[in-house]
Amino acid sequence: MAYPSDLKYTKDHEWARQEDGLVRVGVTAYAVQQLGDVTLIDLPPVGSDVQAQERFGDIESVKTVSELFAPIGGEIVEINTELESSPELVNEGPYDRGWMILIRPSDPGELNRLMDPPAYEDFVGSLEG
Repeated sequence: MAYPSDLKYTKDHEWARQEDGLVRVGVTAYAVQQLGDVTLIDLPPVGSDVQAQERFGDIESVKTVSELFAPIGGEIVEINTELESSPELVNEGPYDRGWMILIRPSDPGELNRLMDPPAYEDFVGSLEG
């Protein structure tokens, strides 16, 4: 599986994309593959503060409920409201229409602590044994 080269990744299978000083966040295709069909996504309200590696919501699928973790800290300035009525967008396009939150980072340098695509690919490979 190829992972987009313009993203950074976490060990919790979230991705982060820097966009004009903000950071868009979602879950990876690997996470979607493990979850199966997504049925519900619970996201925090706009204006909430999140800390790096802390839970910011939940994603529910036919198989399980999983927690979502922020790749970086900051203020949530937008959520993907389309996911409320169409959570399946995460399955259809985890890197585009299936994004979850947009963060104004408190420390943009936190992005440098995340994995680049080759490192994430190696990490996923180690999980699949």
